[in-house]
Amino acid sequence: MRDIYLDFNASTPVAPEVAEIMRHALETGHGNPSSSHWAGVPARQMVEDARTRVADLLGCLPQETVFTSGGSEANNHALKGVFFANEKERPHFITSSAEHPAIVAPLRFLERLGARVTWLPVDGTGLVDPDDLRRAITPETVLVTIMHANNETGAIQPIAECAAIAREHGVRLHTDAAQSVGKIPTRVDDLGVDLLTMAGHKFHAPKGVGALFVRDGLQLEPFIHGAGHESGRRAGTESAVLTAALGVAARLAADLAPMEQVHGLRDRFWVALKQTFGDSVVLNGHPERRLPNTLNVSFVERVGAEILAAMPEVAASTGSACHSGRIELSPVLEAMGVEPRVGMGAVRFSLGRTTTADEVDHVVARLRRVLR
Repeated sequence: MRDIYLDFNASTPVAPEVAEIMRHALETGHGNPSSSHWAGVPARQMVEDARTRVADLLGCLPQETVFTSGGSEANNHALKGVFFANEKERPHFITSSAEHPAIVAPLRFLERLGARVTWLPVDGTGLVDPDDLRRAITPETVLVTIMHANNETGAIQPIAECAAIAREHGVRLHTDAAQSVGKIPTRVDDLGVDLLTMAGHKFHAPKGVGALFVRDGLQLEPFIHGAGHESGRRAGTESAVLTAALGVAARLAADLAPMEQVHGLRDRFWVALKQTFGDSVVLNGHPERRLPNTLNVSFVERVGAEILAAMPEVAASTGSACHSGRIELSPVLEAMGVEPRVGMGAVRFSLGRTTTADEVDHVVARLRRVLR
């Protein structure tokens, strides 16, 4: 048995080009980027080169990008930064019921501080209805935050339409694009967003680095207070190694051509599963409006965790969890109204740029042996 990695939505391997720039930065970028001497200048140049590359990917100005420790910090910065910078007595946030915990947990925290949160429902495919957003906005609304693409099902939300509605009411919109960067277009003006989160390890950079796009003119309270790094928006000495890595990964992510092949492999995977298992396997999520690499399926009246445990050489994720001997659906599938007998058998296969047809065929064959 050979190891097969089909969990690219969880994390991606560091690209060779990214590893190369990291080695270079370790050797030459040891100075403090804030220092003006011979050791600090090269480090500062690496940071700013990376900022330009991230900006090129997002179609924004370099000064509109803030480097962070990853997607969770970027999400926290966006939500808490808006909360603490606003002047409303009970600031109102709007989000969806299928968000990542890095959005849900900060909003629950802000609720304890007096914020009010509206949780928009999603339909059976995981999508929000923009009309629900229109009805939810009030004079107290300070931010709409809806993820660009769902990490479990790959469902792509109508962000541009939602952003237009928010703009009509003078409300800012944030999107968590951690899953979509490097898979589908993420240019901020096309999406119409004011804040956008990206996480490096989702597109072949190392863990521990990400970025937050902040549209020029939007005031946020700094998430980390201290010295005036990142134009006063995020204290902490920048890492030339990690930011340089993010910059190269952003350059690679801008080329979406490889995702066409990934899309084809994903569809090949789904066709093979349907041919093999028929009605005992169902798709979770939208059949078309989803990431080109994501295949979330349920093996009806099975347990996803048990299926994956029976083929340990395959790295994938399950949409259910076992707590005290009881199977619990993921909040995303639950929000979509997936029946427990279906949802408990959910498995997410997320393909990547290095996935091969042979690997896909091997996994189908293994599933056939495990389930039959």
